[in-house]
Order: sequence, then structure tokens, then C-alpha cells
Amino acid sequence: MIKSTDSRLKPTDRSKAKPKKKPDDDEPKLIDRPQGTSAMFFQYNTQLGPPYHILVDTNFVNFSIKNKLDIIKTMMDCLYAKCIPYITDCVVAELEKLGQKYKLALRIIKDPRFERLTCMHRGTYADDCLVQRVTQHKCYIVATNDKDLKRRIRKIPGIPIMNVAVNRYVIERMPDAFEPMSKK
Repeated sequence: MIKSTDSRLKPTDRSKAKPKKKPDDDEPKLIDRPQGTSAMFFQYNTQLGPPYHILVDTNFVNFSIKNKLDIIKTMMDCLYAKCIPYITDCVVAELEKLGQKYKLALRIIKDPRFERLTCMHRGTYADDCLVQRVTQHKCYIVATNDKDLKRRIRKIPGIPIMNVAVNRYVIERMPDAFEPMSKK
């Protein structure tokens, strides 16, 4: 390698070939970390509380029908409080794409007790929509039985997951203050 002080180099080449400085250990290193949400108080999500806002996924509705569970009544039995189920446009579109086989599920989520959330993004992939909505607003519980979606939501701190198990609903990662007495 030619040194930057070599006489064969032209002055314009010398400016390009500046020797690299080694970083000093005394200099503080900048680490880019995402801003934590103000909803989180240590491990406790302060925005969670009755009435609970529950984002419902496609397969959660299907599992509820298979297990013959009334969605709103069973949610209230699980959480011991008022629950408001929310359905995004992507979930409705996903159920419509599934066709006649899931006509009952589509009729259930069009119940006026289910709140409808409009989506402003392109595409109808419901999992991405739910993950995006939950990362923006930490006030939701996500109701799903999808393993991939659960894995993605577990990476987001402070978001509980509701799923269907043994003919009832189970909450995962809920604070101790709101856990049902049967678990303790």
C-alpha cells in the first residue's frame, strides 16, 4: 500500500487517501434505540384496564365457532370486566376471501357489538395490520390462535395475548392485578 505522504501521489489523491483514525475508547458511543412508549411503567402497561379493547384475528373467530363459544360473553367471563372487541378491515377482507365456508364467522363479526377499525394501508394481510396497530397503540389485547402472530406480538412489550384453549379463553402475559382467580 502507498502511504498518503508518498511523493508519487498527486495533491488531489492525497485528500482522498487520508489515514483512518482508530476510535478512542474514551469517546462515548452512540447507540440508536427506539423510544420506549409512555404507556409502559416498568413491565406494567398502564393503558390496559376495563373496559378492555380486544383486537380479534380471523382464526380466533373460527376457533370460537368450532368450540361453540359466544365471543363477547366468554371474553367477559375470562377478564371479569367489560370487553369491546375490535375488527379491522383487513380481518373482514380476509374472512371474505375465505369464501362460503366461513359465512357464519363473517356474520358474527358484523354484529353491532363489534367495533370496526378502518385501515389506511395497502394490502389485506391481517397479521401485519394487527402488529402495526398494536405497536402504535398499546391499549389493545390481541385475540389470536395463530402461532406466527403470537410470536411476533410477544416481541412487543406490554401486549397481552388471548387465545382459545380447552373450550375457554386464556390470557397470556396479563398483569397480576387483572389475572383471574382460577390461575393463582
